[in-house]
Amino acid sequence: MKTYTYKQPMEIQSTEVVSILNEAEEVSSTVQRIYTNALKRAFDKTMDYRYFVRFDVSDAKGQPLFTCKKVSRRGRVHFRGKDLVTGKDYMIAYDGWQIMIPDLLISDGEQQIKLGKEMEDWSVFTVNEQPIARWQAIFCETHFDITLQIEDSSPIQHEAFFIAIGQAVLFVGA
Repeated sequence: MKTYTYKQPMEIQSTEVVSILNEAEEVSSTVQRIYTNALKRAFDKTMDYRYFVRFDVSDAKGQPLFTCKKVSRRGRVHFRGKDLVTGKDYMIAYDGWQIMIPDLLISDGEQQIKLGKEMEDWSVFTVNEQPIARWQAIFCETHFDITLQIEDSSPIQHEAFFIAIGQAVLFVGA
């Protein structure tokens, strides 16, 4: 199992570049909330910083790896992810809007990953009901301590996929 940790500022509007540390305490990647222009950021403030949601993950040298953004169309909300290395697109949609904290389905058109969203425990990514990764944020007065664990059996081994989705969907959400 691979483990990654990082300290996310508690302000959801923060655009600070956050370093992701691997088990050896080395920076393996970075994550950052992105606003493409000042107008979007100003409008987002009126929407409690939850309308324009986009997170980019880059490697330690700054090379973009994965992006995840919120999409609102006709009153429906979903997220789109893109692996910037392989070019693969992902659709992330809520499964069961009627329940208080719905699960999410992540699909690239070939495989489907389920994300069980938990507010105060591990949010678990599964394939065929087998855990492949887990993400957890713990509040610590000035920031959140976030931990990602990726199982050796996971079909996706790069942390960028899980971190970008975790930040957009779990940290900020709908």
